[in-house]
Amino acid sequence: MKTPRKINFSNMSTHIVLIVFGILMIYPVLWMFFGSFKRTRDIFSNPSFLPTHWTLKDYIEGWSTLPNMNFGRFIGNSFLISAFVIIGTVLSCSLVAYGFARFEFRFKRTLFAIMLITMMLPSQVTLIPQYTMFHMLGWINTYYPLIVPAFFGSPFFIFLLIQFIRGLPRELDEAAKIDGCNTFQIYYRIIMPLTVPALMTTAIFSFIWSWDDFFSQLVYLNSAKLFTAPLGLKLFMDESQAQQWGPMFAMSVISLIPLFLVFMLFQKYIVKGIATSGMKG
Repeated sequence: MKTPRKINFSNMSTHIVLIVFGILMIYPVLWMFFGSFKRTRDIFSNPSFLPTHWTLKDYIEGWSTLPNMNFGRFIGNSFLISAFVIIGTVLSCSLVAYGFARFEFRFKRTLFAIMLITMMLPSQVTLIPQYTMFHMLGWINTYYPLIVPAFFGSPFFIFLLIQFIRGLPRELDEAAKIDGCNTFQIYYRIIMPLTVPALMTTAIFSFIWSWDDFFSQLVYLNSAKLFTAPLGLKLFMDESQAQQWGPMFAMSVISLIPLFLVFMLFQKYIVKGIATSGMKG
């Protein structure tokens, strides 16, 4: 006869707290999602969480944000910028991390410390010098200020990849040298394939941060045809006219779909990449 299983009240209370906290965190998103199906006048006047009259009018109106331009243009611009940011970040950060993790050179510790210091600097500190530099280059109102810096590495991702690469056996490098591989061939034939979890983590976070970036895009982009999804949402908050809450909620839901899909499809790589990098030293 099986003995009844003991209830672990500690684990149960932990799960209850996490569930409640999760509901509180996701509630604003759910409220916005259901609000996008309400009539605009009912969003704040109707206390019901669910719409009493379901409608897709806000999605239709929100998609046609500007004359001769729809919200799909902004989504496409965000995808374009995010794609180049991912490519630049993965290539530059993996290459720099490979150098720090595998080679000994003069001032290595000093350069590594400087890199970590730059990670601690708020972006507002470097905003004015960067804007001045990009203005002198004629890059204002182009995508270059948003894309080019990605090809010069990100301290956070470099540090993440360094920790991962340090955990790979150096015997692999030596075996590759015996087989005739040079330094760069070891990098893209040995190191890159073995660091896929960390590279996936880098790519995912690069996509999320680039997609959600509002401040940098607001500073450097002036033309509506270059606007991304976050700047496209700003058009619904024009101070010269009534704020269009319904269309803005609808387009916010659409702009969140890529982030949810990326997170749901690749969340195992995020956990694996960060956890494995943290254990390797």
